[in-house]
Amino acid sequence: MGKLTRRARARADYLGFMGAREWPLAASGLGVVLGVVTVLPSAVGVVLSVVALGLGLATFTRDVRLLRRRWAGFAFTAIAAPFPTAELPPPSAYPPSEYLAVPARGTALVSAAIDRDLWTERHTITVAEEPYRLPPALKATAPHVLPLRARGRLLFNGPIVGLRGDPLPATGARPAPIRLHRARFFDAVCSNELGTLRITRADTGEEYDLRKAELTDTDGALRELSSSTLADLVGVSTVAFTTDGKLVTVRQSSLNAVSGLLLAPSGSGSLEPRDLRTLGGGPRRFLHTTVCAGMERELCEESGLRPQDVRETKLVGFARWMERGAKPEFFGVTELAVDSAEVAGRCPVSGERLYSAGLTLFDVDLPAIGAALGDGVPLSEALPRRIWEDGSLPLLLAPPARPPRRPGGRRGSDRFAPVLRVTGPLRSSAIVRKVP
Repeated sequence: MGKLTRRARARADYLGFMGAREWPLAASGLGVVLGVVTVLPSAVGVVLSVVALGLGLATFTRDVRLLRRRWAGFAFTAIAAPFPTAELPPPSAYPPSEYLAVPARGTALVSAAIDRDLWTERHTITVAEEPYRLPPALKATAPHVLPLRARGRLLFNGPIVGLRGDPLPATGARPAPIRLHRARFFDAVCSNELGTLRITRADTGEEYDLRKAELTDTDGALRELSSSTLADLVGVSTVAFTTDGKLVTVRQSSLNAVSGLLLAPSGSGSLEPRDLRTLGGGPRRFLHTTVCAGMERELCEESGLRPQDVRETKLVGFARWMERGAKPEFFGVTELAVDSAEVAGRCPVSGERLYSAGLTLFDVDLPAIGAALGDGVPLSEALPRRIWEDGSLPLLLAPPARPPRRPGGRRGSDRFAPVLRVTGPLRSSAIVRKVP
C-alpha cells in the first residue's frame, strides 16, 4: 500500500496546490453542479434553476477560456547550455571558492576553506518563526511551472527546510547562528528548480531567466544565501561504508525528479522539519548535528537500514548546486555497524520504493584514490568506472576530504580511519572541470 499511498498523496498535493491558486474556476464549476442539482419539480423552481445553471455555465466557460489564455501566454524553453559561471563570480564574502563542472551532471560551487571550517562543528542554528512564502513574481508563474515539472514525475508537497544563511568561516569568536526556515517542496519546485528554464511571455516577448533575476546580486556576483529570495531547500547526502569496507549506493528510479536512473549516495534527499528536533523532542542547536540527522534519516529510508545499524556520521563538505538555483548541499560520510551481506538483504522503506530501485555496493579504496589524485590521476580513472559513468552529482561530490586533526596530531575518530585516510579531496580532481 506504500506505493498507492504515495501516488494518491502526490496527486492530492498537486490538485490542492493548483486549486488554491485557481479557486474562482472551481467556484464556477460548483455553481454549474449546484444548478443541476437544484432543479425542482415545479415551474418556478425549474425556471430559476435553469437561469442559475445558465449563469453558472457562462461564468465557468469564461473562466476556462481565461485560464487557457493565461496558460498559453507563457512559453517554456529548457536551457541545455552549461551554467554560465564566467558571468556569475562567487559571492565576495565567500573565502576562495571555485566552480566544478561535471559533464552531463551539473555544476557546483565549492570551497575548501568552508569545508575545513565545517569540521570544527562551531555553527549554531536558529529557525525562523514564519514559513517561507514565494515572492510575487515566482507566485505568479507557479501555476504554470508546476504542471510542467510534474509531467512524468511523482511529486508531493512534503515539508522541507530551507537555508537563509551561509556557513562561512569566522575569525575568532563563534560565528553567528545560521537561520533556517520551513517550506514546502512545491515552493522549491517553483523557485530553485527554475534554474534550467527560460520563461517567455507570448504577448510582450519578455524573458524571465532565474539566473539573472534571482541569483545575481547588485554587484553582478552570485547572491549569498542570506539575501536569496528562493526556497533554497537544504540538500543532505552521505556515503556509507560497511564494516568490510563496501561503499553503499542507491539506484534511483525513473520517477526521481532530479537524478533519475543514476547512482546516488547511500542517503540523499532534503532536510525536513523533523530533523530539527532530537529524539527527545528538544530543538537541535548545531548545524552539523542537524544535517547529519537528515543524512541518517535519508540513509535509513532509502537503504532499509535501522538507526542502530549506524555507528557515526561526520559532516565533511558543502556546495551550492548551480543548476538548481544555487541551492545548498551538505555532504557527509557514515560508518555502518553491519557488513555488506547484511546491507544487501535490505530494501527501501515502502514509501521510498517508488524512487529507489535498489542498492549497489562497490569496493572503493579511498586511500588509494586519494594517493592517485595526489599524483594527478583524473577522477574518471581513479574511481570505479561504474561510479564515474553512472554517478549523480551528489555522489561524485560526496567523498570526504581530509579530516581535521585532533590535539596531539590524531585525525578524527579512529573508527573512521579506513574511510578518511585520504591524501587529498576528490573535488580537486582534474576530471571535475574547474571553471575560472
